[in-house]
Amino acid sequence: MENTANHITLTGTLASLPEYSHQNHERRFFRFLLAVERLSGTEDLLPVLAAEDVLEQAELFEGERFTIEGQIRSFNNREPTGRRLILCVYALSMTTTDAPMQNEAVLTGTVCKPPVYRQTPLGRQITDLCLAVPRLYRRTDYIPCILWGRTALAAAEYPTGTELTLTGRLQSRTYLKNLGETSETRTAYEFSVSACERVPEFAIFLRKSPVLCNHRPENPSFKYR
Repeated sequence: MENTANHITLTGTLASLPEYSHQNHERRFFRFLLAVERLSGTEDLLPVLAAEDVLEQAELFEGERFTIEGQIRSFNNREPTGRRLILCVYALSMTTTDAPMQNEAVLTGTVCKPPVYRQTPLGRQITDLCLAVPRLYRRTDYIPCILWGRTALAAAEYPTGTELTLTGRLQSRTYLKNLGETSETRTAYEFSVSACERVPEFAIFLRKSPVLCNHRPENPSFKYR
């Protein structure tokens, strides 16, 4: 795996055939949607970015089931109303399978904005935070995360700069975006956290990886919704 600070495993069905996205360093990249069903029956439609050579590892038929190993990546999409943070799964490997549905990820990174704590009308505790996850070549992925219950209450007190290891799943949800006189239905992607562990200071001090040691969080354009 390219980076152990960012690892996701998905098993789901192909919801759309790959479409050409762009070319980088003579590699052609394609995008498609993977449908992953939760235990509750709710379906997450997750965007996947894969290089042509990765796609060649499996036969691509709509409705076929695949297991994807990769990373959660972010980038800023410029729109007339400003920049918008976009998430996708960057596929490093892809295989045909008949295994059960799976959506598991582990992220290690730094809290880069003050967490936002709130309670729903039904009293459910929720904390939103943005995790800066280091990537190779001094790049950073900014992942919006949502925590629940007691975990949310604890995470609300973490100051900016706190390093965390989060376990959970990548999920999708639709919402209405107010555009002034009109509104538009959009899809947001966020990391739903099932376990949160604060990285001990001595572990940070002893870490020898230059990618992590030299990492300095930037100021992301992500805004909580």
